[in-house]
Amino acid sequence: MSTETEAEKPKSFKLLGILDVQNTPCARDSVLYGSAGAVVAGLGHFLATSRVKRSFDFSVGSFLLATLGTWMFCRYQNAKLRIQQRIVQEGVKNKVTFEGTKMDPTRKSDRSSKDSQGKNS
Repeated sequence: MSTETEAEKPKSFKLLGILDVQNTPCARDSVLYGSAGAVVAGLGHFLATSRVKRSFDFSVGSFLLATLGTWMFCRYQNAKLRIQQRIVQEGVKNKVTFEGTKMDPTRKSDRSSKDSQGKNS
């Protein structure tokens, strides 16, 4: 019976024992972009200078920079998306609430256009 519950749970990958990469938004992409950037920057620096220790230091720095940069950009995009979704949800809720009443914004625009047409003729 315990094997059924273990088989149903997806295994999570924790980075350094703290960051759950699968369940944390943007973590997977950030770590992948950071590691790819570190390999490219470290290898490029090594090919340019042939200094192993400094190339390693350079790759660690670029890993941190790329990971934090992609993390912040992704979290910013997610926050912006959540705000837009909240605005749309409130708009739909207001549309449903006020539809057919005097406070309906679409009726005000219809009435004002009818009034302006009536004045012109």
